[in-house]
Amino acid sequence: MPTSRRFPLLLIGAFFALYVIWGSTYLVIRIGIESWPPLMMAGVRFLIAGGLLYGFMRFRGAPNPTWQQWKNAGMIGFLLLACGNGGVTLAEHAGVASGVAALAVATVPLFTLIFGLLWGHRNTRLEWAGIALGLVGIGLLNLGSNLQASPYGAAMVIFAAAAWAFGSIWSKTLPLPAGPMASAAEMLIAGVVLLIGSALTGERMEHMPTAAGWGALAYLVVFGSIVAFSAYMYLLKNVRPAAATSYAYVNPAVAVLLGILFADEHIGVPECLAMAVIISAVVLIGIPQWRKRPLLEQAGTVRTG
Repeated sequence: MPTSRRFPLLLIGAFFALYVIWGSTYLVIRIGIESWPPLMMAGVRFLIAGGLLYGFMRFRGAPNPTWQQWKNAGMIGFLLLACGNGGVTLAEHAGVASGVAALAVATVPLFTLIFGLLWGHRNTRLEWAGIALGLVGIGLLNLGSNLQASPYGAAMVIFAAAAWAFGSIWSKTLPLPAGPMASAAEMLIAGVVLLIGSALTGERMEHMPTAAGWGALAYLVVFGSIVAFSAYMYLLKNVRPAAATSYAYVNPAVAVLLGILFADEHIGVPECLAMAVIISAVVLIGIPQWRKRPLLEQAGTVRTG
């Protein structure tokens, strides 16, 4: 198949992975933590996924990352996966509904613009308006009964969004392993960190996981980690950041719908209003980024691969 046709198909597949598969992982995490301690599940997930992807890439002839690349991948993996995904897992274990967790993570583009200031990015008035509107949305989200019932969960899910945004921006300035090897290294290191955190916090398996628990882990390893995370890193390299983070428009709707259909979750009026406000804010933020090349791209910085 000619490259000109294969490349768009790759992009379509990557966006599908971000929009649909990542949207479904919030519900799958909710199912998984009924059988697994949260940090242990996240650690096992990324350790297995990273090991499989690393072995596959080495089999394909990919070079082993240098010591500097391992260190850089470790820092990004810690932020994106240990703090980002681990924070979401802890929030859902604390009682935050999967749809609400996805909606809180939709604030990633807001934090991305804020942290972009550290690298010299200047926000437009429209982007500042989007940030302000997004903060209003976060406030509305915290007025809902879901996050009010779990202040710890609310703090964890907002922290997770901020850590993911900071790691995504920082990753563009660091030399990382090429291609999917970057994802493999980040997942391996994050898996080790999460399992250390699990041991230090005294997590223990109280019973063998159910069939649903094993199925959730397998889905998160194969689709949520190897497929979707690699797709995200691929898009960070090949499209503008506004496009790579556009999953924030879709994931909340997918997660809310699946949570209502399969987990008997209930989303109140404040959460619905917050969804409308936050997604509107993300759209406002995205408009200027679609119109111009971001500063980091103009400077020719190293991007994840």
